[in-house]
Amino acid sequence: MAICLGIWLPITVSAASPMLRCEINHGGETYIAEFLPNPDPYTVEAKDINGQFRFKAVVLGNEELIESIRIYTYYREYHQVVLLHEARYTPPFNRNEASPVPLTGMNYLYSPSVEQELQYSCGLVETSPMTPIPQLP
Repeated sequence: MAICLGIWLPITVSAASPMLRCEINHGGETYIAEFLPNPDPYTVEAKDINGQFRFKAVVLGNEELIESIRIYTYYREYHQVVLLHEARYTPPFNRNEASPVPLTGMNYLYSPSVEQELQYSCGLVETSPMTPIPQLP
């Protein structure tokens, strides 16, 4: 079962622009998260994954140029979140229309305290003109 972490709003773009699409697997559920380029990395919020992990992807740049991509995964320990994994990607980026795997490959992460596994893979895809862009809550 796939769960989309975005909300579809009727926002459109005039030209194709890049978007980072991530498939996240945890606890037998699959989540799809899509991240648009953003010039301000501090406005991107981490997404909760089953109360055990937090996942955040920062696509730094704009529709014409992506400067870098950073992916952060955290796990919950008691009443705090702890950074588990950080990945950084710099240009040139390969883009694929269908599969999110080419940029990151499949990553397997394990939290030390809750002994849970999280898997994710991400890739750049093109959004086409007049396609709604998911806005993450």
